[in-house]
Amino acid sequence: MYKKPKYELEPGEEEILEAYEKGELVSMPDVKQKKKLAREVAANTLRKDVRINIRLSSLDVAQIKERAAYEGLPYQTLISSVLHKFAAGHL
Repeated sequence: MYKKPKYELEPGEEEILEAYEKGELVSMPDVKQKKKLAREVAANTLRKDVRINIRLSSLDVAQIKERAAYEGLPYQTLISSVLHKFAAGHL
């Protein structure tokens, strides 16, 4: 049987745990297909298949490199992340 964790569960988590312990949870009939689709979506989302060239001021690049170093990231990764967030509507 599942051993209750030493930490507090959120109300929603408690309901899920109780349902699991009662055997009320069942796998989706096509869970393997759904997992495969989720993997494909993730791979396509993370794929970087287009190169672009842009011109930036040397001051901007220096500041971006400084910020990236502070964040512990390569500067191109930081630029890519910012552009991705903008394209997705999160900036």
